[in-house]
Amino acid sequence: MAHESKRRRTFAIISHPDAGKTTLTEKLLLYGGAIHVAGAVKARRAARAATSDWMELERKRGISITSSVMHFEHAGIRYNLLDTPGHQDFSEDTYRTLTAADCAVMLIDAAKGVEPQTRKLFEVCRLRGTPIVTFVNKLDRPARDPMQLMSEVEDVLGLHTVPCGWPIGSGDRFQGVYDRMQKRVFKFERTEKNATQVPFAVAGIDDTHLTELLGEEAARTLREEVELLEGAGERYDRAKFLGGEITPVFFGSALTSFGVAPFLEAFSEMCPPPGPQASSAGAIDPESDRFT
Repeated sequence: MAHESKRRRTFAIISHPDAGKTTLTEKLLLYGGAIHVAGAVKARRAARAATSDWMELERKRGISITSSVMHFEHAGIRYNLLDTPGHQDFSEDTYRTLTAADCAVMLIDAAKGVEPQTRKLFEVCRLRGTPIVTFVNKLDRPARDPMQLMSEVEDVLGLHTVPCGWPIGSGDRFQGVYDRMQKRVFKFERTEKNATQVPFAVAGIDDTHLTELLGEEAARTLREEVELLEGAGERYDRAKFLGGEITPVFFGSALTSFGVAPFLEAFSEMCPPPGPQASSAGAIDPESDRFT
């Protein structure tokens, strides 16, 4: 019982509507091996619909109406992924579902920053003491400056940001991400219909062939930004993360899958195992032999 409990992770994805929550859910299922081809939120007739949008109305409207739970395994860990409705009309369902989460992924649109529904859901997580990992999405489109986005998270939510990943370009120049924790550069290549895992090349920040991999301007800019991050950026601290003092920040594009693989790898180390849950009868220990 104890072993099985410790290898489980239950997390929810919170965001404002249309930030890409269901798309990220689909790509996590893809990289977790639960599916082989990712569906689309607004799938064409011959295409596969998103796994979490199982109701006919959800598939027609391209929105999540009810919460759904999906499972996948990655690196020896079994994940319970809670996909919740982003629209305010269905927020009560979302609030109830968040009580089951031991961690939350806060998804932010790189062009819009922190939006109203994100703030509301963040407050629910804060009240419950749920640690939050931030994923800045849609870097494949025109995006705001990463530093500005992190400053907005700190100013609006009062949560200190720690960049654990960093984007290489944005919009049509978005090539990949820098993994600050492992000091690796990921250069991605698009796949047809963005439905399968993307091929990528990995290099170190000081590798001589980085310029050949990214191009001279992109390689120079990345090295300058990484030097700035290492000089001024705070390091990830697990105790502060679990205590709700900091949020690790990652960047990517759920649609193209750029950045999803290194994010999932880092998340597997960050997301905490099940903890005691409060109830009217007292705390319920996840390792208890008694089931109700």
